[in-house]
Amino acid sequence: MQAIILAAGMGKRLKDLTQNNTKCMVKVNGVSLIDRMLHQIEKYHLSRIVIVIGYEGQKLVDYISTLNIQTPIVYVDNPIYDKTNNIYSLALAKDWLCKEDTLLFESDLIFEDAVIDALVNDSRDTLALVDKYESWMDGTCVKLSPDDDIEAFVPGKHFKFNELNSYYKTVNIYKFSKHFSETHYVPFLDAYQQALGNNEYYEQVLRLIALLDEPEIKAKRLSGQLWYEIDDIQDLDIATSMFIPDEDKRVELLSGRYGGYWRYPQLMDFCYLVNPYFPPQKLIDEIKASFEKLLTQYPSGMRVNSLLAAKNFNVHQENILVGNGAAELIKALMNDFTGKLGIIRPTFEEYGHRYNEEDLVAFWPSNDEFKYSAQDIMDFFNDTDIQNLVLINPDNPSGNYIEKKDILALISWTGEKGIKFLVDESFIDFADEDDSTTIVQDILDNNKHFYVMKSISKSYGVPGLRLGVLASGDTETIARLKKDVAIWNINSFAEFYMQIEEKYKKDYADALVKFKKERTRYIEELSNISGLRIIPSQANYVMAEITNGMTAKELNRKLIVKHNILIKDLVAKIEQDGRQYIRLAIKTTEEDSKLIDALKEELVVSCFCS
Repeated sequence: MQAIILAAGMGKRLKDLTQNNTKCMVKVNGVSLIDRMLHQIEKYHLSRIVIVIGYEGQKLVDYISTLNIQTPIVYVDNPIYDKTNNIYSLALAKDWLCKEDTLLFESDLIFEDAVIDALVNDSRDTLALVDKYESWMDGTCVKLSPDDDIEAFVPGKHFKFNELNSYYKTVNIYKFSKHFSETHYVPFLDAYQQALGNNEYYEQVLRLIALLDEPEIKAKRLSGQLWYEIDDIQDLDIATSMFIPDEDKRVELLSGRYGGYWRYPQLMDFCYLVNPYFPPQKLIDEIKASFEKLLTQYPSGMRVNSLLAAKNFNVHQENILVGNGAAELIKALMNDFTGKLGIIRPTFEEYGHRYNEEDLVAFWPSNDEFKYSAQDIMDFFNDTDIQNLVLINPDNPSGNYIEKKDILALISWTGEKGIKFLVDESFIDFADEDDSTTIVQDILDNNKHFYVMKSISKSYGVPGLRLGVLASGDTETIARLKKDVAIWNINSFAEFYMQIEEKYKKDYADALVKFKKERTRYIEELSNISGLRIIPSQANYVMAEITNGMTAKELNRKLIVKHNILIKDLVAKIEQDGRQYIRLAIKTTEEDSKLIDALKEELVVSCFCS
């Protein structure tokens, strides 16, 4: 068996990185794509490696000569690389295709060894490597029968987004038998070139072959093996974090992205917190139906969007402000506050980060579950000189919840003491108590010192819309903040969501019932895992202490590397005698069960080893 690598392209989308180098000479974590690929191929002791070169071809030849590759290398030159596509490059190597069985690669790929293993170890002699379509993928897809027949090749121009669930993406790695090349691929390649020219892609030939009664080629489905195609600097950035050898650094790079995880193959995000049971499909379809108008027209300004928020939360327009996520409103309000700020820790630190550290007064509960009551807060802050108090309810990460009657007592107490009081209710809808919110017109009217923050992202499962609201009886501050933020601070999709959301109140209530049922099951299952102490929660996440000697960093690394699961390491947030805490989001039953199984595997193994 031999290998053929197509490496003639210019890689224009990588801009400066390919100005004087071929695309496959771009480095990921200090190793070029071609260096990595050649050393991976070399492990299979092939008869030769045929490389089709073009742009900066001699530079690539000279570079490869320094890599100490023992397998014989043959170069085929494509002198018109700038006028042709890869069908011409492969046609230049067609005589080699007919010499023996071939592994065919495109040179802009990065993959783990298991990807080639999956292809080489399969007894079938002619295969197209494919992976279930995900939103980060681009290019040719296929449709498959249950027995791996390729029923159709779907090039980008024929891509139908309403058929995504039936698509598999070609990985651009193939195994061709000598017989297949001689009787199918090369004859069709010659005919296709004569009919349509050289500015095409070699997959088009496979598309025609797939129409035959006996096409010979089958699909080989990947099952979780990592690979990535690098076309631009964003791809390069993602590949860097996916394939970095230092596992701790990989965790750090992933965690530091703060989202965008749909670009990572099959990654399960148990770090960031959203409602897993809302929005319903009908709401999503309604947004899709208006997608073109929402994309091509301006949103309304602040006045109209405040009106929509007022309608949804049943308060007056002058009492509520809409933000580009709660983060925008947190920044604006913290900039407006002056004097000492009381906070409870551990907590969501965005409020503290937006304030002068020397002006923070922190209360730490003195118990293993980080529980506290309204009375605990009043006792601690009673003799402190604070002008402002922030409470997350339920708190993050502990899940501690203070009932509404006790929040009302805190509102009364802070009013008597002249303290501005902010309650963040981003997770309150997940609490067991009915009618828990304090975004109530009478409460706002009677307490000018009181403010309520709410992230729509977390409660309603729409973080991509970036929506949050701030409500208060302090209408002067609300009016001032409305002037401070941009007039178009939310986009048309977010506005449309607020326009239609009220129609789905029953769906939302049903979603919360489903969620609370799953939370009960989740906590019970987690509580049965040896080496894990679960802290009860009224939110859509659970805080836990690792008790078997493993560190949170180590567990996070194992879950990412072995299971493609990301969790929240809380050690930096809670420095307590070396104790190890994590936070686990609550998702769907299927997703939660996968995390539970992974935790059992890693923690039980650790207990056994220790």
